[in-house]
Amino acid sequence: MSNKLYVGNLNYSVTEEELKSFFEERYNGVKEVKVIEGKGFGFVELATREDAEDAKNKLNGFEFKGRKMRVDTAKPKTDRKPFRRERNSFRERERRF
Repeated sequence: MSNKLYVGNLNYSVTEEELKSFFEERYNGVKEVKVIEGKGFGFVELATREDAEDAKNKLNGFEFKGRKMRVDTAKPKTDRKPFRRERNSFRERERRF
């Protein structure tokens, strides 16, 4: 398991400082906190795998700022192909015949 956690279902007003403070009250060694603004989720990296596993088990479903958090192991970031709309739609193909 990774030391990095996905923290979802956050109140949209939650800041990185608030989330960091929340985790620091419970765990030593919060390495990094990143909140994706306007999306309701973020990532927290803890110093040890044991702390990350403990946080996942204890804080998943914990109420923070009026919402029940979803805490899970963060999945590695993958390269995604940019969305590209099909240029030749059915109607365009139909017109050619």
